[in-house]
Amino acid sequence: AAVDVRAEMDLRTGAAFTRFQTMRLQKRFNSLSKQLISYGSCQFPTMGFVVERYKEIENFIPEAFWKIKVVHEVDMAKVEFNWKRNRLFDKTAAQIYHDICLENPKAKVIAVKSKPKSRWRPLPLDTVELEKLGTRKLKLSAKETMTIAEKLYTSGFISYPRTETNIFPKEMNLKELVEAQLNDSRWGNFANKIMNEFNGPQPRVGKKSDQAHPPIHPLKPSTSLAGNEAKVYELIARHFLACVSQDAVGKETTVEIDINGEKFSANGLMIIHRNFLEVY
Repeated sequence: AAVDVRAEMDLRTGAAFTRFQTMRLQKRFNSLSKQLISYGSCQFPTMGFVVERYKEIENFIPEAFWKIKVVHEVDMAKVEFNWKRNRLFDKTAAQIYHDICLENPKAKVIAVKSKPKSRWRPLPLDTVELEKLGTRKLKLSAKETMTIAEKLYTSGFISYPRTETNIFPKEMNLKELVEAQLNDSRWGNFANKIMNEFNGPQPRVGKKSDQAHPPIHPLKPSTSLAGNEAKVYELIARHFLACVSQDAVGKETTVEIDINGEKFSANGLMIIHRNFLEVY
């Protein structure tokens, strides 16, 4: 119904404004006297964004700047510390600060701060997200991705691929779906981990439901698939296992140093538990 409404609104506004624009502009500009000046309710604002950004780039005047960067190497590790002053547009001033640092170049650590950092596992898969992932990860067009997904659906490999839902119904038996992947050599071990170490599937809960179809998920193993069909199935299977597992857990550390009065800082992220990242 929502799609029908949008389609009719686009048609009505497009027809009305196309006629209005055409009649008005044909009278004001001789060069347009025999042309149709079309209006698109989505295209016009989009073109406005493109033109605005183009003008920003064209009118931008670059200005030279200078900054001090500290590089610290230990064994195979290399860390870059950023200057607290960020950058200066005065080369002489930057050179003076650089010379001050070189007078006593030994760095002193003045602060080390750590805080937990999590990366959320993905939400259950809906159609729009599948199309985006197909483009970004598999380099397939949205149309190609959906054509393949529909073929996988009719062959019984995945659930219905046209859905706006990213919430698994409570009555849905997710354990059976995970167990169906236990024998796959690529992610079977991770499926086993979900069942035994993560206390079963625990999907994140999205905010959308079309009250008709569940999120896209694999129904049975894919040993007979090849080519792009195998790739789309693998994407759906990995996404499903990731979304019913656990968030990745890490620790972000910020180190601040002082070199003869000038302050620098560097950030680093350490992954403690990969969890869903093991499969996705």
